[in-house]
Amino acid sequence: RSSDLTKAPIGDLVSKLVSLYNGRLKILRICSALESVCDHGLSLPGNMQGLTDEQIAELHLVDEWATRCEASGGHRFNKDPMGCRNGRAPNEKMVDLIKRTISEAKKAISREQMEAGVSVSENVVKDAIDRLRGAMMIVYPMGLPPHEPIRMELEGNEDLSGTQVPPPQLTSTLQNVALID
Repeated sequence: RSSDLTKAPIGDLVSKLVSLYNGRLKILRICSALESVCDHGLSLPGNMQGLTDEQIAELHLVDEWATRCEASGGHRFNKDPMGCRNGRAPNEKMVDLIKRTISEAKKAISREQMEAGVSVSENVVKDAIDRLRGAMMIVYPMGLPPHEPIRMELEGNEDLSGTQVPPPQLTSTLQNVALID
């Protein structure tokens, strides 16, 4: 509410804004990774990513998580040309579920909500993340491999090094900003 914002100390306001913005970015990262899952399945272990089938065979590497983390209803094979995902994409019914959930999550944090006068709060962000988590639990009831970026995002263990995402120090830096009249 605007009346709450005018009474809040600037540090608290900045902290809330940074938290909302970071939550929005997290949702968009999860949605992007889920779109890749729909196309090409789960992420390969780091030591297999980017290798050709011949290199994987020559090095005797095996994705032990491929059979442990099978999608509900089976999978369809769609090789990832980038070699980052295992090619075991969920079936169409599960893809529809994921895409619907992605659409709902993106809509919940969209600019259109703000333009319609619907506030995007921490609860809205949390609910969207919980819905994405729920969809993954339906599609992959046995869980996700530890190297899957979606799992890391949902557990708060995401590695954002090498990305354009600002470092976590941004939060404390912004909280210490002083306003000069």
